[in-house]
Amino acid sequence: MNKSPPPVTWQERLRLADQYLVPQHLLTRLMFLSTRVRAPWFKNWQMRWFIRRYGVDMSEVVEQAPRAYPDFNTFFTRPLRPGVRPLVTDPDAVACPVDGRVSQCGDIRDGQIFQAKGHHYDATTLLGGDEQRAAPFRDGEFATIYLSPKDYHRIHMPVDGSLREMVYVRGQLFSVSPRTTDAVPQLFARNERLVTIFETEFGPMALVLVGAMFVAGIETVWSGLIDPRGYPPLRQWGYGPASGRAPVHLTRGEEMGRFNMGSTVVLLFGPQAVDLAASCNAEQVVRMGQSLAMRRQR
Repeated sequence: MNKSPPPVTWQERLRLADQYLVPQHLLTRLMFLSTRVRAPWFKNWQMRWFIRRYGVDMSEVVEQAPRAYPDFNTFFTRPLRPGVRPLVTDPDAVACPVDGRVSQCGDIRDGQIFQAKGHHYDATTLLGGDEQRAAPFRDGEFATIYLSPKDYHRIHMPVDGSLREMVYVRGQLFSVSPRTTDAVPQLFARNERLVTIFETEFGPMALVLVGAMFVAGIETVWSGLIDPRGYPPLRQWGYGPASGRAPVHLTRGEEMGRFNMGSTVVLLFGPQAVDLAASCNAEQVVRMGQSLAMRRQR
């Protein structure tokens, strides 16, 4: 865990010049519109191409006929058949929130989270710049999971929890593919993101939904689609009695949100709260519901 490969070369940076030059937000908005076109010829072509290109396993989903989906986005956020992703039964286990591949996982050291190739980023910045919000996670544990295009794109609760706060942070929309993660400094703390903070039996938990180029919308089950148009650069919502908003309580394995197109989640726990599973290593393929960590015994 937290291995530091050689630094990024200038040749690698040059290959990523397009990430800095393209109109990230415009292209992402166009993707939002195109994935909601309901003309049969167009949306069926989109789905056929996507299934072939990425090898999507349609046997796992509730509706296996692509033509049955009204648009590409509905297909992309397709639900799985019951029982396809069994949920870990041990009450001390932290369930993996998504299908994907572990980008990195390990210790948060002095508030710094390891990204890749010698890059670290600041947990306070990731969580919206509030030191008080980030303090409970300063020397805790993290897991970063990348969702590839073919993956299941609904996000589920790792443990039972009550939502305390949600924060939208406006940012850039770099790709979160492995080649970009290796080369763009502070990537996850620079991209647009939705931060959710939960109170759990494991202590405070942060589940951060990181946006990216072509991620045409992030949704939660309690707020629906987060549409940042007209939002300030940072917007906060409190939940529970003190906030005037209804409390939100979700159980382990329950859906909490989804990505409209693929991206990355970053999961944070506080110090001494959990021990990451031995299988939690960079490049490890994971599935929603499997054990990602265990409650640390005191």
